Amino acid sequence: MSRLLRTGLNAGEAAPMAVVGGEGVYFHLSDGRKLIDGSNTGGGLGHRHPAMVEAIRRAADTPVVNEGWTWIGREQAADDLMATAFKGEEDWVGAVRFCISGSEANDMALSLCQALTQRSALATRERAYHGITGLSRSMTVQPQWHGGLAVHAGGSKLPAPMAPVRILPAPDGAIYGAPANNTPPSEYLADATRLLSDTAATIIDYTQGGIYYDGEYQDEVARCARQAGSYWIADEVVTGAGRAGRWFAFQGAQSRPDIVTLGKSLGGGAAAVAAVVVSKDIVERLKGTSWQNYGTLRGHPISMAAVSAYLNVVTEDGILERVQQLEKLFIRRLLAIAQKHPSVQRVAGQGLHWTVELHGPDWRTWHADTAEVPIASRVAERALEAGAVIGTSGEQTSLFLAPPLVISEHEADQLLDALDHGLDIADEEHG
Repeated sequence: MSRLLRTGLNAGEAAPMAVVGGEGVYFHLSDGRKLIDGSNTGGGLGHRHPAMVEAIRRAADTPVVNEGWTWIGREQAADDLMATAFKGEEDWVGAVRFCISGSEANDMALSLCQALTQRSALATRERAYHGITGLSRSMTVQPQWHGGLAVHAGGSKLPAPMAPVRILPAPDGAIYGAPANNTPPSEYLADATRLLSDTAATIIDYTQGGIYYDGEYQDEVARCARQAGSYWIADEVVTGAGRAGRWFAFQGAQSRPDIVTLGKSLGGGAAAVAAVVVSKDIVERLKGTSWQNYGTLRGHPISMAAVSAYLNVVTEDGILERVQQLEKLFIRRLLAIAQKHPSVQRVAGQGLHWTVELHGPDWRTWHADTAEVPIASRVAERALEAGAVIGTSGEQTSLFLAPPLVISEHEADQLLDALDHGLDIADEEHG
């Protein structure tokens, strides 16, 4: 029996596959198989990218410097992030603070907004996931990810919420299965300013629950938040640093956030690192204060080396252009797959992050409080036969594809072939 407490992304009680190594876009398993890593948002450059390995090797020879001490590599990583990823955003972007995980970054950002506004309430959109630590847990409104216990005999044991939460309607754009007549955001967000009137912050993301970037929606949320005196936080933990086919998803619209949170691919998959990026206006508001929020290993020299190396690789290797090209392939193939498989209800995505939602129970009723393996996990298990790992985020009817940004067209086709193969089992049950 394993002594490790774990949570799997594919629901059920079965132990996950045992990964013993990796190279490029492939996982190496203990049974000798090599599988395409098809849903790993933390590994933007895949496994053992030579530039990342070398950066970590060099950084391993540096001192252990906690967040309270100035470290030259941390200053360099901040400068690199601003000069590279935020190039062209200089009129509003202010400063960055590094941390360890996206959950932590969101908690830090939300806490800061509460301190600045002296308000407690917070807002997000329907079906959001912002993490599972501190205030980010309260802002995660997917019912199965509550930070507590899902009892397999039925029922859940939840921790107490940390803040009042206001939930905005979400956009429903999709390349397959979208509503025939999408209502403009100005109509379904007509009550948003009132709803946000007592909130410290409004945080939105661009992938969670299969709800993707919508520029018109972003601009309307930003307008309503500013009217209400609520800071707008762009949660770019998944989409930031290139997965959307640009440095940040928010750059597709006119509005600009007060705070951007980053994580996952920011360290190229080579180190655990995240960031809170604040506007110039917030930097001004912080003058004369000390932000009393500390973490020993935040901005660790190894993490900082990974950030600088990753930013350089994305720039030098044309990664953003690669993602934009592969997005076209995914759109074409996923449309064909959806039309072939009657079990598919909806397909949505951007860049190299895609959700395939199956017909079945409403997501609002899924609490993962059963040992029964849901259909999405069984599709993912069957896809392994065709050589690829596909994730479900622990959901019942939702699969997601998020391969390394360095995946080739041939490997992308293999991944999509595996999805095609896996969906046969869903078709059989759908009838």
